[in-house]
Amino acid sequence: MFFGASNGVGILPTPNSGFRTFHPVVDQDACIHCNLCWIYCPEGCIEKETGKMVVDMDYCKGCGICANECPRKCISMVKDGEQDE
Repeated sequence: MFFGASNGVGILPTPNSGFRTFHPVVDQDACIHCNLCWIYCPEGCIEKETGKMVVDMDYCKGCGICANECPRKCISMVKDGEQDE
């Protein structure tokens, strides 16, 4: 059995249970696909799908590491409920 997101890394054995306050929003137009967000995500919930970086919100815990590591600052942390995912 894999724990975490679909790629089998991370520590959340089940989907996010609602404790997250912020979630990442990726500016796909500014993203250069350096994959640093994917590398540093502790839950492994970022995937590259059809040329876009997509966050699996079921497993994202909202830590903000992806936004902090992004060299282009393409990822912003938005309070849950304030912007559509």
